[in-house]
Amino acid sequence: MTTTGGVTTTAEGPPDTGSGAPARGAARLVDAVFRAREISIAGALVLLVLGTYLANPRFLSGQGVKDLLLNASILVLLAVGQSAVVITRNIDLSVGSVVGLSAFACGRFVAGTDHGVLTVLLLGAAVGVVCGLVSGALVSFGGVPALVVTLGMLYIIQGVDYWWAQGDQINAAEVPDPVLGLGSGSVVGLPYLPLIALVLLAATAYFLRNHRSGRELYAIGSSPEAALLAGIPIRRRILGAYVFSGAVAGFAGALWLARFGTVVADNAHGWELTVVSAVVVGGVAVTGGTGTVWGAALGALLLTTIGSVLVVLKVDSFWQGAITGALLLLAIGVDRVVNLRMTATLRKRSARHGNVG
Repeated sequence: MTTTGGVTTTAEGPPDTGSGAPARGAARLVDAVFRAREISIAGALVLLVLGTYLANPRFLSGQGVKDLLLNASILVLLAVGQSAVVITRNIDLSVGSVVGLSAFACGRFVAGTDHGVLTVLLLGAAVGVVCGLVSGALVSFGGVPALVVTLGMLYIIQGVDYWWAQGDQINAAEVPDPVLGLGSGSVVGLPYLPLIALVLLAATAYFLRNHRSGRELYAIGSSPEAALLAGIPIRRRILGAYVFSGAVAGFAGALWLARFGTVVADNAHGWELTVVSAVVVGGVAVTGGTGTVWGAALGALLLTTIGSVLVVLKVDSFWQGAITGALLLLAIGVDRVVNLRMTATLRKRSARHGNVG
């Protein structure tokens, strides 16, 4: 079966002369449209950086670039995990709260000890897996709308975190040096955090494009009914997407501890809009079935850069939220227009092919 709704579905082998040809052509068209979307985001990012550099050359100093990459790393990770969920035509609004819970849990675990980096990262991911498993089970097997489940999880996790913290905080002085070194260290001049985000990004992109279960996520988002008829285990795949998103958010929470050292109960509070905006601005459609994690990462980098630019230009921080919301609405509007035009184009192609046949 060939899936035409996702950008990752490409047929291999000799050219088709039958009904497979229009399907393959449709996949190439979708792929080209969203590749162009990602290129346009990259272009906007370059123009934004260059414009800010002309206004303030220190923006592209060595430390400035390093800070920009560090600030974007955690958001890129969250966007990667969120993309897997949104591709299936669902959403996870609890990722920010999972980051806060994971960061505080990891901080409490290592405070005053000599625990190593790997232990902290595994603990953070485990906290996220539990949260993702609960949300995913309710959505996939319980049939509860994703918006309701993850919004409820957001408040539950926040409540647990505040109850656990009791107004307390973890200070950098209590965190082992190897853990803090992960957040501040670098290799060949590149900070660890951006490299970790890049590795996870590339691995996820490879999985979604080249593995059957990854391509099935696109099929589910494109048409759940067709995916069901094709024998795809929809419930298990959606559960897996939520577990992955939760694991990445928990992992990001451990990195948050390493990056900042000081952790309080409401870390990453309100990041839900930013993460979803990064994913949608990056070309992952909220209607599911299209987009790539590379685009989501570009969206995260764009939003982070906008925040840094506003600081450099001494613009009120209020405008960062306003710009994020405006970009989200613009991206949804663009997706709608593009989908309508693409559907019309595909219908015309299909009609021409039928007439020729």
